[in-house]
Parts: sequence; structure tokens; C-alpha cells
Amino acid sequence: MKQPLAYVHPAAKIADSVVIDPFVTIDQNVEIGEGTRIGSNVTILEGARIGRNCNIFPGAVIGAIPQDLKFHGEETLAIIGDNTTLRECVTVNRGTAARGRTVVGNNTLIMAYSHVAHDCIVGDNVIISNATQLAGEVVVDNFAVIGGGSLIHQFCHIGAHVMLQGGALVNKDIPPYIKAAREPISYAGINSVGLRRRNFSSDTIREIQEIYRYLYLSSMNISDAIDRIEAELPATKERDEILQFVRNSKRGVVRGYM
Repeated sequence: MKQPLAYVHPAAKIADSVVIDPFVTIDQNVEIGEGTRIGSNVTILEGARIGRNCNIFPGAVIGAIPQDLKFHGEETLAIIGDNTTLRECVTVNRGTAARGRTVVGNNTLIMAYSHVAHDCIVGDNVIISNATQLAGEVVVDNFAVIGGGSLIHQFCHIGAHVMLQGGALVNKDIPPYIKAAREPISYAGINSVGLRRRNFSSDTIREIQEIYRYLYLSSMNISDAIDRIEAELPATKERDEILQFVRNSKRGVVRGYM
């Protein structure tokens, strides 16, 4: 259902059940899935792909060209998954040649005035609170929760099930399952409340705590801690995920609070 005061390019592919409010602009090379609602004054530009049952609130802009001087007009995408909500004035830029796409996953909530820059990959079931700014090529894994007003440096990686304090200045990678807080941003324990809410067992939570005891509370450097973890702790999905994250970190992981 399209209001007569909205502009929809005739080449856009819009499912029949999409609701489009007044003063919306939808450009060519746009696809929007069944059951999605587009609020007033939303602008959806070339390369946007929006899934089913999304809710896009007034003033959001999806698919604008990157704020990156290396962008030279290449054809790229901004992809929004199913059941995702973008609140007022959220901006999601499309990708560059680096990845070719910016992706926001399924069942994700991005609150008002937040920005997702070019080539970011935001996972499923993520919550990004108000006025958070993600620089280019940031990765946020599934079930992460980012506090309001956080600033995430380009290329940073935030692991699954992380809880990040509001107003955080993030310039290092944040491994999965932890809380990150203080200034400078540091390890602040594991996200035990979030893990329980997501049905992690008590045994698994204790195993994760023990892994991070080696990494952050043992006075060992990261390499020695990894060696000790592999030698002394049983292999589990969570153990291997944490070790792979730390080993693959290009910016280095946050350290313990000093």
C-alpha cells in the first residue's frame, strides 16, 4: 500500500504487502520484502535490499553512497535482513569495493540516530542503542548489545554475546561472551546475565569464565594464555570460538582493566 505523496521508482521491486507512508522516496535498484513498513520521510536509495517484516521509522536513510573518499561509484549493496527494526534517523550506507555490501542481519534493532558505515557486517539479534556510530568495515557478531552513544573505530570486531557499555570508545576487538566497560575500554567480566537469558547452561558459563581467567586474570601474555588454555582446558565450541577470535584479531583484543 503506497501513499500518493510517496515517490517509488517504477523499477523498484516492492512486495504487494509493503506499507509506504507519505513523503517516502524509493529509488531504482531497490528490493523490499513482504510485510515491511516504511515510515514517513524515509529515503531508500540504489542498492538497498530490505527483507520481510521490517519496520523502518521516519527519517531513516538506507543505501546512501559511502562517506569514503576511496568510493568511485561502484555498484554495491546495503542489505537489511528479515524482522529488523531501524528507528528514527538511522543511516545505513552501502558498501565499497572492499566488501561490496553493508549487511544488517535478521531480528536486529538499531535505535535512533545510529550510523552503520560502508562494508559493516552486523549479525542477527543484535541491539545497537541510540546514537551509536559504526565506522567502516566494523563487524558485530550475533546477539551483541552495544550501549548508546558508543563510537566504534573502523575495522573493529565485536564478538557474539558481548555487552558493551554506553558511551564506549572502541579501538580494539572485543572477544565473545564478555562485558566491556570503563575508559579506556577493558574487559569487565563475562556477560553472564545475557548468557543465562539465552539458555547457556551453568557449566558452559563456568567454562567461559575459566577461559577468560587465563586470558585476563593470570598475568600471562595472550600467547602464553592461549597455549595454557589449549593444554589444560577441554575443547568445546565456546573455547575454540574464543581462541579463534583472539588469534584472528587484527587490531588486538581489549586488555584487562589496569
